[in-house]
Formats: sequence, structure tokens, C-alpha cells
Amino acid sequence: MAESVTEVLTGAGVLAAAVGFLVYASGGEGLTRATDSYELMASFRSVEGITVGTDVRMAGVKVGTVTDLALNPKTFFADAKVTVRNGVAVPDDSTIVIASEGLLGGAFVEILPGGSPSDLAPGAEIEDTQGAVSVIALLMKFVGAAAGDAPETPAP
Repeated sequence: MAESVTEVLTGAGVLAAAVGFLVYASGGEGLTRATDSYELMASFRSVEGITVGTDVRMAGVKVGTVTDLALNPKTFFADAKVTVRNGVAVPDDSTIVIASEGLLGGAFVEILPGGSPSDLAPGAEIEDTQGAVSVIALLMKFVGAAAGDAPETPAP
């Protein structure tokens, strides 16, 4: 009888640890109330490296997440929905960009606040956007420019 109680308690402990790891791994997504944030929209030429759940940052501080990505069939741009924490005002002349954490790092969405005294209302669209920049395309431009700038060797 004592062995079965020990087994049950051990099983409960393992189950509690597993649930704890799942909550930690998900970053607590879905555990906060939806009223703690408001939604903004943006349309990008490319959202390469961004997925639902990607961080939205201002000055390097996480202020929200990407909640939806969809291809707009009329413009062929990627429409993104992001949430921003209540209390974080976004001026209506702000820019939203897809930035990289480094050469090999992951991507995130960054809001660069403007200087307007008016703020975006919930559901508004940030019109000034900059999509993802392909590292391969940048390297190809750099290599192509370097090859074009190389001095020609004179013929003997």
C-alpha cells in the first residue's frame, strides 16, 4: 500500500514538472489576458524569418508579438497583425521593420517610434514598413561590387 502511494506521488511530481516545462517552452503564450494589449496592422514586401509568435520590440525591449501573417492576394504583400502591450503608445508616424539579431541570428519585428504627438489607435495600420532583407542578396551585391571595383591587371 505504501509503495502505491509513493508511485502516485512520484507520477504526480513528474507530471507537474512536464507541465512546467511546457509552460516555460511556450513562453507563457496564451496565459495572459487578451485585454492587456492592442492590435496593429502592417503590410510588408517580405516577412522572411518571421512567424506567428515572433517578438515585437521597441528600443530592444519586447512590447508585443506577431499574431497573424497572411498573403494579401490583391497586393501580393504579406499582411501582419501585431499586438502591443497596453501603456506602450505608438506614434502614428512610426516605422515598423523586420530586423535581425545578427548575421546568423533570428529575426524580430521592431517598431521605430516617430515624433508625432498623435498615437495609433487600436486596429490602425502602420504604413511605413521595411521588409526582411535577404542576407544572401546582400552578400551577392557586396561580392559583385567588390569584383567590379577590382583594378584590372595590365596585359603583358
